[in-house]
Amino acid sequence: MEIYTDPVTLPCGHSFCRDCITQTWDHQEHIRTHKCPECMKTYQRRPELKRNPRLHNIAEALREQEETEVFCTHCHSPVPAVKSCLTCEISMCYDHLRKHAKPVEHMLAAPIASLGKAVCPVHKKTLGYYCTQDSTCICATCHLAGEHIGHPVEPLDEASRKKKEKLRDILEKVTSEIQEAEKRAQSLKDHKRHVEDKTASVIVKVVTLISGIRRQLDELENKVLSEISKQEEQISKSVSNIIWQLEIEKNKMVQKMCQIQKLCDMTDPLSFLRDVDRGDICKETDKEREGACDEDNAVKDLDDGVILQTLFTDLSGILLGSDIWFSMQEPSDILLDINTAGNNVDIADDMKMACYSQNQEYLQTLERFECSQVMSVKNLSSGRHYWEVEVSSAGWWMVGVCYPSIDRRGISSWIGNNKKSWCLYRSNNVYCVVHDSRVTPLPQKSSCNRLRIHLDFEAGQLAFYEKRNPMIHLYTFTTTFTEPIRAAFSVCEDTVYHGNGWVKIISSLR
Repeated sequence: MEIYTDPVTLPCGHSFCRDCITQTWDHQEHIRTHKCPECMKTYQRRPELKRNPRLHNIAEALREQEETEVFCTHCHSPVPAVKSCLTCEISMCYDHLRKHAKPVEHMLAAPIASLGKAVCPVHKKTLGYYCTQDSTCICATCHLAGEHIGHPVEPLDEASRKKKEKLRDILEKVTSEIQEAEKRAQSLKDHKRHVEDKTASVIVKVVTLISGIRRQLDELENKVLSEISKQEEQISKSVSNIIWQLEIEKNKMVQKMCQIQKLCDMTDPLSFLRDVDRGDICKETDKEREGACDEDNAVKDLDDGVILQTLFTDLSGILLGSDIWFSMQEPSDILLDINTAGNNVDIADDMKMACYSQNQEYLQTLERFECSQVMSVKNLSSGRHYWEVEVSSAGWWMVGVCYPSIDRRGISSWIGNNKKSWCLYRSNNVYCVVHDSRVTPLPQKSSCNRLRIHLDFEAGQLAFYEKRNPMIHLYTFTTTFTEPIRAAFSVCEDTVYHGNGWVKIISSLR
């Protein structure tokens, strides 16, 4: 019901004094909602209060007019004055202005509230002019015969109008600067909130990542210690068996020593030679010594090379399979480009699934594949990206990347059959990778239908993983990318098992 003070506008369009709406909402904190007092629109969060500069200027003008309103000196009731006579020091309404004598020396001006105070301290006359050179108010005598002779002067109301215009320009500029400062402050607040949210998310990712690595390290420790114990047990058992054999051989040798000693004690040469030749003791002793050497060579030591190889291999698997390359980045949002889909490719409505189908009839264009293949919409020309796909158990499929300039016709248009594409496919439960028509079978057997593809454009690396826990690294292409990259997928029919291949993109921006 009063003139606005620092007016602000709500999103619903209604305006209020900043202090009034702030106090109103402070009283509503207990109900956790905020309402517009005029239209009763409810806000779950306290909306931003935007300053209304136009309404602010209007309110200031009204307040200034109210504070400086001047009334007619002659009227008994308060009637607004239209002019003030600086000579007579009175203010007049329209009626009294017409009756007022207008000698040449009388000076009329816009209504002035403090006529009695507007007196020149030197000449004791009304201040009716403004010296623009000295920036001071002067009387007529100052201008005609005083120290301001020849100076440029203006009537007070004209000088006041010009000053107000200049101040309004400054006010408009300051208002704009305030709005810009508020905008920047809000932007910084939003950035701070974003950093806080991202920090919380990154902390969760790091804790989860390290917890997973710690668990896998514990499992690896148990595995390696079990291997060490197994080797020790096998070596100990082998050594014990050899010792037992040596004890048997030792007893035999002791018996032979006794026989030899008995023969050596014989005094009859004839009997001695007969007994020695019949026993063949010397030759048998050599065989036993040779057997003992073979047993010594058969004793194995702890194979720390195998242990270290197992340790390093599993450690590499933990690092590659624990999301360490992906935990600090978001997956890329891959959408299929239906304008590139071949006639035997059915694209889902969400543009994230491609399935082999013989019932599609697309409009033939130069960018459409002749084969049952499709590319993504977005070009990837820098940075690191990854996306995840789910693939069919039946049918035939290929996943990979290609340049947008890949051929659209002929056998060279299949991904992998040219120098402009790289792909992975699965056949009879065996993975293969293809580039420039060169097929490389992989040793890993297929164990799941979910894959992760990682692209590092600057490093020139394209890696494939089985999305398990931990992830299994399948293969990494290393090259130099000379064009932007697009994801590419091929799906076909399995004529042996009569199944249709399909690929579904399951990673999107979180």
